Amino acid sequence: MSESQGSAPPTTPPRERTTAIRQRLAELRGPTVVPRPLDARALAALAANPGCRRRALLDGAGVDKGALAEALGSPSAAFGQSQFAIARGNTFESRVKADGGTELLRLLYEHVGAGGEPPKDAAVPDLSAAGPEGRAARTALALREATASGAWTLLDHPMLALNVAGSPAYLEPDAVVVAPDGRWTVVEIKSFPMIDAAADPAKVGAAARQAAVYALALERVAALTEGAEVAHSVLLVCPKDFSNLPTASFVDVRKQLSVTRRQLARLTRIEEIADTLEPGASFAPDRPAAELTQTVESVPAAYAPECLAACELAFHCRERARAADTVTALGRGLRAELGGLTTIGEVLSAARAASGDPDDPTVMALRRAAALRTEALAGARCGEAAACS
Repeated sequence: MSESQGSAPPTTPPRERTTAIRQRLAELRGPTVVPRPLDARALAALAANPGCRRRALLDGAGVDKGALAEALGSPSAAFGQSQFAIARGNTFESRVKADGGTELLRLLYEHVGAGGEPPKDAAVPDLSAAGPEGRAARTALALREATASGAWTLLDHPMLALNVAGSPAYLEPDAVVVAPDGRWTVVEIKSFPMIDAAADPAKVGAAARQAAVYALALERVAALTEGAEVAHSVLLVCPKDFSNLPTASFVDVRKQLSVTRRQLARLTRIEEIADTLEPGASFAPDRPAAELTQTVESVPAAYAPECLAACELAFHCRERARAADTVTALGRGLRAELGGLTTIGEVLSAARAASGDPDDPTVMALRRAAALRTEALAGARCGEAAACS
């Protein structure tokens, strides 16, 4: 039976479409290159810069951005913590989880505000299994059993799975606590201090984005578990003031969850970004530098100074942003304030009244700022002249 005129074309079955995407991403990565797995830090960095199509494609394809940066001639700085910081963090985490997580449960109970005496101990199930896939299955089973038992349960370094661009990403939070009412709470243990009950906002923000990834992965398991609910506030545990004593605070991650969901939805459509590349394009680090540069530059980036702490390609992107004279190199906040002015040349020209709409609020603010600067410099010069005389 023939199709009627105007009928919709047959759609590709989901399994075939997923297979085609994986094959396309493997071609972009390089036929002999092992994919670099996504972790919570990478996913959190993606959520922090959702407009960067370049990072979305490279991370979705599992490209080693560090090796790519080396091949482009813009090697990245050393990422990650020092060995001393790692050892200090491990020692602090061990202290928080000692004695079956008694101190951790006390901190959680104190901030929940349930009243009464905090639980003295909790069940700590064995989560060991063969490989990350086995550990993720064992964790899911432990979560379901803990919810059904109605008792406090501490999952130490559970393994969670999250589908990213058609492939599973395995994530390992510091801990997850299951309360008797079925509420699952992500616990992030960090070695930076809380001084007077406040910590560095930038570090807290990074921890919140990372914890939101864990909460999102937990939601996939909770959806299949009767009576389970994932808390949208995570427990952040840090050293108190300048001591090694633990203190904690709840951090609301609903905003970070929303951003991460949107970004992952974009990642599932990375074939649309890949389709804009030339046939045969590849990010394999053994390709000639000129060819690699052309391929990388064909995918739009959204550089900001914050990328220097989160992406191995940041030095390459910064160099290109400076060469293009774009205001994004000055930071996202300033870029948002400048409206339709996209280059530093346009900004300076508008400030000097050489271009721009005089009724535009952005242009008016720039000209006012330029006038104030000129007035201040003139006053300073007059002061110096009087002092010299």
